[in-house]
Parts: sequence; structure tokens; C-alpha cells
Amino acid sequence: MLLALLVGQLQHRRTNFVINPTTTIMLYPDQVKVDGDWLSGVGQVKDGKILVSATVTKKQKQQINQGHLLVLTALEGEVEPIAPATNYGQFNSQQYYASKNIWQQVKLKTCQMRIRAGGIADHVHHWRFALQSYFSQMPKILGFFSSELFLGESLTRDSQVILDNYRNLGVIHILSISGLHVGIYTLVISIICSYLKLTEEEAFGCCLVVLILGILLSNGQAGFIRASLTYFLGKVFKFKGVRLAHFDLLGLACLLHLALNPRLLLGLGALLSYVLALGLELTSQMTSFKRSLALNFLLTPLLLLYFFQFNVLTIFFNLLVVPYFNWVVMPVTVINLVVFATIPNVALFFEDVLVISEGLIGKLSATRLGLLTFGKINWWQCLLLLALTAIWLLLVNDQGLTKRLRQRLMKVILFMYVIFFALIHFPLTGQVTFIDVGQGDSILVTTPFPRRVYLIDVGGRLNFGKRKITPQVNQITVPLLKAQGISKIDGIFVSHQDADHVGDLGPLLEQVKVGKLYMAAGLINNPSFRKRIAGKVRNNQLVQLLAGKQVIEPQVHFNVVYPLKPGRGENEDSLSLMFKLANKTWLFTGDLGQAGEQEIMTKYGLAVNYFKLGHHGSRTASNPDFLQNLQPDLVFISAGRNNRFGHPHPETLATLQSYHIPWVSTQDCGMITWTYGPLMRPQFNYFLPVIKK
Repeated sequence: MLLALLVGQLQHRRTNFVINPTTTIMLYPDQVKVDGDWLSGVGQVKDGKILVSATVTKKQKQQINQGHLLVLTALEGEVEPIAPATNYGQFNSQQYYASKNIWQQVKLKTCQMRIRAGGIADHVHHWRFALQSYFSQMPKILGFFSSELFLGESLTRDSQVILDNYRNLGVIHILSISGLHVGIYTLVISIICSYLKLTEEEAFGCCLVVLILGILLSNGQAGFIRASLTYFLGKVFKFKGVRLAHFDLLGLACLLHLALNPRLLLGLGALLSYVLALGLELTSQMTSFKRSLALNFLLTPLLLLYFFQFNVLTIFFNLLVVPYFNWVVMPVTVINLVVFATIPNVALFFEDVLVISEGLIGKLSATRLGLLTFGKINWWQCLLLLALTAIWLLLVNDQGLTKRLRQRLMKVILFMYVIFFALIHFPLTGQVTFIDVGQGDSILVTTPFPRRVYLIDVGGRLNFGKRKITPQVNQITVPLLKAQGISKIDGIFVSHQDADHVGDLGPLLEQVKVGKLYMAAGLINNPSFRKRIAGKVRNNQLVQLLAGKQVIEPQVHFNVVYPLKPGRGENEDSLSLMFKLANKTWLFTGDLGQAGEQEIMTKYGLAVNYFKLGHHGSRTASNPDFLQNLQPDLVFISAGRNNRFGHPHPETLATLQSYHIPWVSTQDCGMITWTYGPLMRPQFNYFLPVIKK
């Protein structure tokens, strides 16, 4: 540990990349993804690495496809730090890339590209690129498994469906390049060397060459390096006649790995690999079934910390999927790898087999059988559960201790799980949370126990290009809900038809159970909206609303103040809601313009505590007289960073300033949460450390 800390301090230097006339970026083609005319990947710079994105020309695509080292010069663009997560439960890109010693990203407007002959590294990356190209020509599922098992990466965005299926069943680990691969490689090579009458030392040398090649081709996959280091150290100590316990061997491998990469354990892959390897040592005396059960129990705290859910039937799914993977997927993938270039038609038969098999796995995953949305535990809770579980496994192996002591410790562990689960699922507080969905709206409203959950709009990314984009709700809203242990939404209020408010409704309905879908009268007749929800909700779940109606829920009453008559679901017809929680009144008006605000003011003459500024702070909304009439204590702006519309507009901010109305924005604060409860004073929390304006 001291060695790891020392090396960590010595290598704490970060890349400080700036663009000047002499700046160059080197790109290996296997570390680049090209989608349409958009390039993204990891570039090599003078003192480290940097994320690169740029638009590329047809000629530059041809240069990339040659598969050799690329040198970018004459750079024009913006350099900025990698952004952190801005919502609770969201994947933290900043932390992920920090584990790889990458701290900055550059978005290039223009650049010149040329090919340069490289050394050994260029040849290795060229081989990886050639394999990527080879796998991309295969049928989709065969290409996916080939890429995962030999390169440790997914070929396309479509692969996420298969990954999600395996993750939901709790068998995602079988796709990792790790000890299984090292064991297979060394076994096969040892058998060949034995047949060739080579000595054990010579066979070890051959294995070492293959493992180094495997590390390079897998792009330094943590699990593969861990298993390779353990194999290497074990053999070296054996040849030297030094006996070393398996625990010490694993610990030494970890220290050496940390010396190579001090930020190693910031990455989930490495963490899971070493914890699993430790678990294998702790459970070495158990039967196969008990061992599998114990290993899943050991990994559960990490799954809850990073994925917020686990499958209680994982042990049984392992019994089904692992044999299929070992005896069908791996042989088929290896055979296809060898014969695809000469007998491509064989791949079609193999693909048909995998389509049927993966289809069955997909259907099993879709049932969500055994899948428990537990919620996100804290780091110290994870560490405590890991430590206690490891101690319990040690006690199981120690036959000198009483069975009663082991049972007591197990009861303590299970009691802690129950307590952590109860704290997440039976909260004593409620919330109004402005989810940072960029240029869009999505507000989460929950009540204290018994918790009820509502959404006002769901966000959605505005796509002005030709690139296929992943639904934003998959990256932000669904993880946020899972992190809070939410698996059902009681009601979703849709303000109007714009994509930045309702664009992700379809994907959300596919993943989360929803009780009711509320909308302004007339929106249901909009063809675009009907297409979004087709086949995803029943007619009895749809509720149309007009001003004067109420949605009465156990702990909150939603009062509809607009529209006054049915419309077409446009900005001017935005569903506007008012409700009261903890004696504080809230008002949400979607993208309603000033004319609609005037009608609300004339009809109701409202005064509220908190108001979401209309239309993302646009000059077309939030009339000065309307704001003066509302007299809000605080207003909120939900808008994307550097959005193309320039929201919030300076005129609107000037109006707020003239009336001395404070405001906060998701642009600055990330997710904004107001928490209330019977035993606490309401308070605001901002996900990013910024100063309230």
C-alpha cells in the first residue's frame, strides 16, 4: 500500500494540453470511432493523452481506413476539461477517464491529417485495427462476441442490448477478458509445447510471448493483466524454489499493477477483477454451487455502488448461461474467427444459432425475473459490506470457529442490507428535483413514505445532425431513478410535444413502469406524439387535462392552470401545473409564452414561492408583469450548456435582476434538488459546487 501511495504521488502529473502552431496529436486508428463524418477517440500528445472529437472529410476517412498512425496538425478548436457527472447516479466520465490518466478533451473545428510510419506500437495498433475491421464484416452477434472476447470492446452502439441482457441476469462477467482467457491460452500452449518436447521453462517463455500479445490486443484490459501477472509471478517463484501463498501472490500482482497504473482501482473493471480473484481464493474449499453463491454475495456491494441493482436469481442464471457460453458461444466464435475469411457462409449458420439463443436470453432478461432495484449505497457502506463479507468467508474456511459465530456475522450483514434498503425505499423526505437533461425539461417530484413518484416532462436530445444518438434518458433519468430505488413512476405530466420535453418518453416507458400519463387536452391527437407512445401505454392510462382540473394524489394535489381550451400540443398550449408541498407553492409552465402567462395572471392572479422560468429562460416567456405578480422567492432555469439558442436570454436575466428575483440554472448547478420532510427544514442542494446567483 505504501508503494502504491508513493507511486501515485510521483505520477500525479496531469496533461496540460494547449493548441499552438506547433501542436500535434497522434491517433492510433484502433482507438478511433468514425460515425458518419464525426470522429472521436483517444489521442497521444506530448505529455499524456487527450480525448479528441472532430468532423472529418472523405479524404481523411480514407487515411483512417489505412490503419496506421495518424498525425493531426494545423489544429483549430477548443480545449476543455472532461466534464463530471451533473446528476446523481449518472455515469461519471471524468472519474472514468481519470483512471486512464486522461483529464482533457479537445473539440477540433479543422485539422490536417497525415499518415506516419511508426515502430512496434504502430504495428500492434495496426493489428488491432485489422481485427476490428475483420470483426465488423462478420454477422452482428458473431462480430460482437469476437470483439468482446479478443479485443475487450464492443463494436457498435447496437451491442448495448446484449450487454444489458447479460447485466440484468447478473452474468456480465463472462464477457470479460480475464483469468479464463489466460488459463485457456496457457493450457493450449503448454500442451503444444509438451507435444514438441520443450522444457517447462521454454513453454513458459512461449506463454509469456502470447500473454504479452494478448495484453496489447486487449488494450491493457485490467482483468487480463491481473491474471497474466499472477501466472508470471507464480511461475517465476516456482522456478526459483520460493513457496508463496496464493493470497500473497495476488497481493504482489496487485502492487505491481498499481505501480504500472496508480489510478488502477478507480476503474470498476479492475476493482471487480481483484475482488473476484480474492473471492476465488477465499472460497477455494467450497463446492461449486456454494462457491458461486458466495462470490455473488461478495460482489453485491460493488454492484449496488455502481449499478444500483442486482439479480437475486443470478446463481441460477449462471447455471443456465455459463455452460451455453462455454460450450456454444466460445467454440462457435473461435471456429468462425479461423474460417470466416475462407468460408464466410459458415458464419450465417453460426449466426442463426446465436440469434435464437440470444433471443431467448433477451426474453428472459425482459421478464426482469429476480431483478431487484435496490438503490445506490454510499462508498463507506460498500466498504463495510465488502469487509464483513470477506471476514465471513474467512470464518467459513476456519473449521476451528463455531458455527454459531458465523451465523451471527451473517445475520449482521443481512441486517445491514435490510437497513440500507429501508433507508432508500422508505424515505422520510420528499423532493422536487430539476434533472440536468441539458437543453430540455425534466422535473422529478417524490413524497415522503409512502413514497409516490411523478415526472413533469422527460427531456430529450435535439438532434440536428445525421448521427444516431442514444436516448438521453438511458444515461441520466433511468440511472437517477435506479439510484434512488425507484422502479415505478405513478404519473408523468407531459407539457407539450417538443422533443426537448417529450423526446425520451418512448424509451422511458419501455424501461420503467408508469401508472398514468397526463397531458393537455388535444395533445393526444398529435400524430408525432401518438407515434412516441404507440404500443407502450394503454388507453386507460391516458388522462387529458384543462385549466381548473385537479390531479388529487395522497400527499400532493396538482392544480392545472393552463391551457384553457384544447390545443395541438404546441408551446402556446403547454400544460401548466401548480402544487404545494411543505407550505411552499410551485409553478411549472413548460414552454408557455407571454400571452399564455397573461391569461393565467388574469384568471388566477397567482403568487408562488418557486417558479420554473418559461421556455428555458427565453425572451419569449416570463413577462415582466407576470413575474412581478408571482413574486417568487426563487426561479429556476433548465437549459443546456452552450446551447445553440443562447438560453437563457440576457433580456430575461435583466428582468429578473430589475425585480431582485434570485435565480439558479442547471447550466451552473447541474441537478438542483429541494428536499422536504416532516422532521426537517426544507433545503436546496446543488449537485455541482457552484455559488447560487
